[in-house]
Amino acid sequence: MPIQITKKIRSLGVLTGGGDVPGLNAAIKALVYLAEPMGISITGLRSGWEGITYLDRARPHDQLIFREDDSTSWRSNYLMPLTRLNTRAIDRQGGTILQSTRTNPARVRVRDLPPHLTARGEGHSPDERIDLTDEVIANLNHLELDGLVAIGGDDTLSYGAVLASKGIPVWGITKTMDNDVPGTDYCIGFQTAISRATEFINRIRSTAGSHSETILFRMFGRDAGFTALETATVTWADRLLIPEVPANIDRLAELIMQDRKNPRNYSTVVLSEGANLGMPVPEIGEADAYGHRKKVNVAEFLAEQLTRRITGVRFLPIDLTYFLRSGEPEVYDKYMAVYYANMVMSAVEQGMHGVMAAHRDGRFIYTDIPSKNFPARRVNPADYHEERYRPRFESITGPYLPQP
Repeated sequence: MPIQITKKIRSLGVLTGGGDVPGLNAAIKALVYLAEPMGISITGLRSGWEGITYLDRARPHDQLIFREDDSTSWRSNYLMPLTRLNTRAIDRQGGTILQSTRTNPARVRVRDLPPHLTARGEGHSPDERIDLTDEVIANLNHLELDGLVAIGGDDTLSYGAVLASKGIPVWGITKTMDNDVPGTDYCIGFQTAISRATEFINRIRSTAGSHSETILFRMFGRDAGFTALETATVTWADRLLIPEVPANIDRLAELIMQDRKNPRNYSTVVLSEGANLGMPVPEIGEADAYGHRKKVNVAEFLAEQLTRRITGVRFLPIDLTYFLRSGEPEVYDKYMAVYYANMVMSAVEQGMHGVMAAHRDGRFIYTDIPSKNFPARRVNPADYHEERYRPRFESITGPYLPQP
């Protein structure tokens, strides 16, 4: 629920967490440009939640500032004062000038503690995880920050919800190429992902046709299939596999053989990284700070399964994920970044915090910063054809509305 601020905001921190997406820098720039005439200073906190967690309060403030021309500041100097001048051109760049990590301050692994925090790990094994939320709050107070803008997906924002529950003024801006953050229909980076995926898939068709291959395109979507669904729709991919609906690999093999009956004997399959294949996909490594274990490459796994069922066909798995993150954002992601930043600064001006800027049912709204109690937003199975393994967009209709 929104919380009312009791004191005037004069200084804000901003961080970007989780995977980078195109549009982050546009949001950062918009925050800075809006804050200046409001008399609010903006401090960038580098490396996501790591920066505000590992900040060393024993060091003089000047020695905490990152400087590009000073190599000694590159690793552990987490502060980046932001102004109109040094953010003037950043919206034209991909990634995030603040860099990013997947740090969760509530679950920091003891062996990862910086030297000045090693005492916090006493009595714990190197692989144990400890809660450093009190360090985060102490660092915010030390920097005299009146609040914090967190730009991220569900993991990054979930820790923002932890701080908000403790009375720290926090505002959220949602970003993720999965488009699965609960409470909003749009996350920064999503449109660029769809457009970039479409470009790559259409380019590779010439190779697929030249060699009569079936291409398996792995895309973002650990828990939700939005990126794969919309890409499959606009590229007319032959088949689609998403996390929300289980598939049967034997049935998929039959469909692929039908799809390959064309003059060039090739076909395409688009699948989310968390696609439900109707059988367990192996996981590797230990869980990260947010409890996620890494799955093996689902496209490679599926290629092996299909090769056992279909002989004489080359199945080529292609991982598009990190290509979709790269480069300058498309216009719509810049637009949404600017509008979300405007919403955040309007909330600051109104004295309202504990909210996330969102877009739902065609309107800009404020909603709660999603905690881990909020399930990920997921594709409605009605939008997916469970027998044909394709997006369901036939017979689209709607009400008649007269001209205004």
